[in-house]
Amino acid sequence: MSLDPIKMLIEAGAISSDPFPANSRYHGVGQALYSRHAGDPVVRYVLRRFIPQRRAIGIVFEHIVQGGERPDLLAAQTLGDAELYWRIADANAVIDPRDVTDTVGARVLIPTPPGV
Repeated sequence: MSLDPIKMLIEAGAISSDPFPANSRYHGVGQALYSRHAGDPVVRYVLRRFIPQRRAIGIVFEHIVQGGERPDLLAAQTLGDAELYWRIADANAVIDPRDVTDTVGARVLIPTPPGV
């Protein structure tokens, strides 16, 4: 049994052990520890995040890219949170979110907003 009060609160679910906010692309992604040799400092790192399959992402509509648009502004307009730009990138199967709005006239899939 742990006597560390913080660890006890985390284990009880009173404190989240996830360091990323709910609107982060890394929220819910596991973490691991790495040490090259015994006795070396231990480094915490985020495990690999896999982009969901397109068929697993609900799409609400298509958007036609206009000049001067950016992924964060598009996310703010369509999803209500500029920091959810990564959801639009995932829905369009791009790794670099800037690729979503780089081409004027391109069709961009807009995913279902979180909580809907």
